[in-house]
Amino acid sequence: MSKTIKLKKGFDINLAGKAKKELVAFKPAQTFAIKPTDFIGLARPKVLVNEGDTVKAGTPILFDKALEKVMYTSPVSGEIVEVKRGEKRKLLEIKILADKEISFETFKKHQTADLKSISREAAVELIAKSGVWPQIIQRPFGVVANPDDTPKSIFISGFDTAPLAPDYGFLLLGQEKYFQAGIDVLKKLSGGKVFLGLNGNESSPEIYNNLQGVEINQFTGPHPAGNVGVHIHHLDPIGKGDLVWTVNPFGVAQIGKLFLDGKYDASKIVAITGSEAKQAVYAKTYSGACVDTMVEGNTKMDNVRVISGNVLSGERINRDGYLGFYHNQITMIPEGDYYEFLGWIKPTMNKLSYHRALGLFSFLNPKKEFVLDSNSRGEERAFVETGVFESVTPMDILPVYLLKAIMAEDYDDMEELGIYEVIEEDLALCEFVDVSKHPVQQIVRKGIELIQFS
Repeated sequence: MSKTIKLKKGFDINLAGKAKKELVAFKPAQTFAIKPTDFIGLARPKVLVNEGDTVKAGTPILFDKALEKVMYTSPVSGEIVEVKRGEKRKLLEIKILADKEISFETFKKHQTADLKSISREAAVELIAKSGVWPQIIQRPFGVVANPDDTPKSIFISGFDTAPLAPDYGFLLLGQEKYFQAGIDVLKKLSGGKVFLGLNGNESSPEIYNNLQGVEINQFTGPHPAGNVGVHIHHLDPIGKGDLVWTVNPFGVAQIGKLFLDGKYDASKIVAITGSEAKQAVYAKTYSGACVDTMVEGNTKMDNVRVISGNVLSGERINRDGYLGFYHNQITMIPEGDYYEFLGWIKPTMNKLSYHRALGLFSFLNPKKEFVLDSNSRGEERAFVETGVFESVTPMDILPVYLLKAIMAEDYDDMEELGIYEVIEEDLALCEFVDVSKHPVQQIVRKGIELIQFS
């Protein structure tokens, strides 16, 4: 039965530079990369290609020795030009020089009617060998799911409330049949329901209309209302020993394309956002694309931070860096590498802060769009308990006590305080509002790894 869940806790970071709903044809990227760092938990990668090899879209590139069924495949066809390694031969990225026209590995096609009768084993095998499986993430821990497990439910968040987040209705325009096919396949994988969370503050995009086989629920309120972890917490909470899988909307459509078209299609539309983007628009590319063609000549200033993803939980990359596997957004903001004397206390109309004492004027004009840089305006200091973490976390957990339990490596308290229910993005807003400047997301990941490998 559908529910409407009204969330009051949270905070919307209203930044300048939201992408216009306009698809602009930038020069195609020449190189693409698979980065093991995109996949949390991929600890023992085995490379299957060498420099000079030619591949097609869907050709296996590597796999994890701890999860050998799951293949990580090439997003495009072309030549392997570099297998880049770091210290102690740690694999950093595999670069591919793309062909002008993409050719695909072929997989078995299915008719829409066949999806209702396909076996779970056959569905798992096809998804795992094609390269689509990494779209399926396991909670707890936020790692790529194990195909041998069966989750109690599967969750999809159909909207994003992060700063300057793209519009999924625009990203997936015209892909209704693929999205429905993806839902049909996901139903085969779960031991329970498939949930779809939608934004109750807006009308639903066309792609979500007339869906079958999925329970739709509405969520209203500020960020992080769009986080799938918040949806799980309110609809089917995770306890010790429970497994829930999550898939983002792009991943659902990609699964549908695999089964209906018989190919691994990594093409995607990404939002180019941020106050420093000359053209804040949408662009078509492929997963793992080099962002240089979308960044160079498209910045208002030289000293710009380029982020794959959003400003809260995205990854800082170079101007010639690569789009993250799970990202549908590139953000460009001013770099904050400067010192501002008494910058945190001087009254100004251009400061956005959750704390009224520091950002009073932002509360007087809540619709104003702010230009923020990456300056943290301070360094890590004593952990001050202000109660503010709880006011931006719409979950029945105590973030401060959870973080302190992680820092103390108290396993029992971590479990009791909700470590199974969160990953980094769920407490990213706490890092933004933290006057003590703690790396909250790093602390959360440390706690997850302590529990996961204990």
